[in-house]
Amino acid sequence: MRAVRYLRTYRLPVLGCLLGLAACGEAPDPRVSKPSEPEFVGSLACKSCHVTEFEGWRDSHHDLAMQPANASTVLGDFDDAGFEYFGTASRFYRDGERFLVRTQDAVGEDREFEIRYTYGIEPLQQYLVVFDNGHVQPLPFAWDARAPEEGGQRWYHLYPDEYIGPGDPLHWTGRQQNWNYMCAECHSTNLQLNYDLASDAFATTWSEINVGCEACHGPASLHVAAAQDEDTSDDAGLVMAFNDRDGVSWRMNAETGIAERNPFAMRLPSEPEACGRCHSRRGQITEDYEYGQPLSHTHRLALLTEPLYYADGQIRDEVYVYGSFVQSKMYQAGVTCSDCHNPHSAEFHAGDDLDAVCAQCHLPQKFADTSHHGHETVQVACVDCHMPSRVYMGVDARRDHSLRVPRPDLSVASGVPNACTMCHKDRDDAWAAQAARMWWGEPAATSDALPGIVRASLLAQLVPPLSPDEAAALRQGFVDPDPLVRHGALQAAVNFPPELLLEVVPQLLSDDVRSVRIDAASLLAQLRDYLPQQAAVAFAAAADEYRAAQHAIASQAVAHVALAEFESQLGDLELALQHADRAVAMEPGNPLARHSRGLLLVRLDRHDDALGELRAAARLAPGNARFAYVYAVALNSLGQPDEALRVLEEAAANHPEDPDIAAFLELLRAD
Repeated sequence: MRAVRYLRTYRLPVLGCLLGLAACGEAPDPRVSKPSEPEFVGSLACKSCHVTEFEGWRDSHHDLAMQPANASTVLGDFDDAGFEYFGTASRFYRDGERFLVRTQDAVGEDREFEIRYTYGIEPLQQYLVVFDNGHVQPLPFAWDARAPEEGGQRWYHLYPDEYIGPGDPLHWTGRQQNWNYMCAECHSTNLQLNYDLASDAFATTWSEINVGCEACHGPASLHVAAAQDEDTSDDAGLVMAFNDRDGVSWRMNAETGIAERNPFAMRLPSEPEACGRCHSRRGQITEDYEYGQPLSHTHRLALLTEPLYYADGQIRDEVYVYGSFVQSKMYQAGVTCSDCHNPHSAEFHAGDDLDAVCAQCHLPQKFADTSHHGHETVQVACVDCHMPSRVYMGVDARRDHSLRVPRPDLSVASGVPNACTMCHKDRDDAWAAQAARMWWGEPAATSDALPGIVRASLLAQLVPPLSPDEAAALRQGFVDPDPLVRHGALQAAVNFPPELLLEVVPQLLSDDVRSVRIDAASLLAQLRDYLPQQAAVAFAAAADEYRAAQHAIASQAVAHVALAEFESQLGDLELALQHADRAVAMEPGNPLARHSRGLLLVRLDRHDDALGELRAAARLAPGNARFAYVYAVALNSLGQPDEALRVLEEAAANHPEDPDIAAFLELLRAD
């Protein structure tokens, strides 16, 4: 997996009956002495009552998400197998019960590492190494678990076309490939990160090494206790009972050939929000996951922006499923995850025939017909057109869950991919667009309301000056019931003048959803002194949540860059510099960390040190026009116009379309 560049702790109950016991010597009533807070008890505690669900979960991808490395779990070839990567050799072998690899370490030395855990099961399996400081790192080599006839049963490198060597931010030993931060929340149950900033060490724990029942349903001790008291209702004492499908029926509309939900969903469905915790592109903003809350309350979700998605919302980078599915007409119609997938086994309810999955709600007589799709029925499946796949991690084909209608005409206009030419590789987009017109006519303009994530993504791209319609849409976005839309409006507000920020943003400091509150706090940090009293109180609370969100990922330099910027805006430059220092110490090769520290040193009048940091940022990220521009401005301001001119001329050659570089270069040449 290419790294993103960019826990719940339950208190042990205090038994209230102890006071009564001390006072009167009576035995405690067991009904009173039960824990008031649920605790994790393990998946085996669920088996006796939920046999079918347990057996479906056993040996599923969730069950096998992570396992101790041993002879029964390791699939890869450790029989003294070798692998060559850009002139470097690695070897996989065994020593008794231990699985070992000899490969390059963080400084380029060949070292022996022990495989402690397996990671996943198919179509690939990865392997984890535990370092002395508790940092768990996945090897860059994966085992292709597919059958030989599919090209499998081999070692391969996750970055086959580019050399990721020691010192690269994406080297397997580095922070951007750290399992504790990047992966652990979604591969184990009741994960406690336990990161210590002072020692840069993890003492990460879990109640189950894999994704067990309580990963989705929450700690089950009270539910088990209720069952022992013969309360057999499904949700008795259960933290998270999924009821999206309770009392729901789907009735086929014979005219359209599409089933309709009864009753129609009138609230946020719980399954996509829970599944999206792991099946989405997102960032963690709290150490404590809260079951039953909207996903935006505990995570910051990626919007439909490039390069994560194509311009029309199709998947591009490794974005998983949530961001695609909530775009879909299926989601808008009330379809939820378990309408198609068995949530325990992850298999389809309708079996392995993918067309049969679709036929649950779409009449085959109408849709599985040449008149609908233009192909011989044996040639094409529903998902080939409506859920085209992309391959990630070398061998893992994943389908786009936006379930859109193929639009090759958009490919002609904007270069986005289309399902037609994904299959007809010998044809171009113009041919596909013409064929689509022959079968279906001109694409109809839709009058459907745009999904929330689409509206959020559109708002986030607004820049001044706004048209009257854009301004009205932005104002509506700040009060939209969908937290993603409010999040998108706040992203757009970054570009707006202080008077507008003070008018529309303070109300969101007390929003119901955490991600909205902390985004509002970030925007208003530099305007804190202008807030009215009530808003200032709300800002203080949201500011603490913002800091906590960064501390939740404190093992990453990006968190300390964010804190440096935040404290700088609040006027505490010394505290800001401490955060910037920590970011650079964590990742000296991180250009954003160097740039941030350089700007702070300018404000602290440490000019020589500042120039060194700004120079480092510009050299580390030659593709970043802003870093080069700021470095040139600093050089000129500090009496080095000739060097500033040289830097700008080089930057102009690399970024000929950048208006700031062009304008400043013209100014310096005029002097």
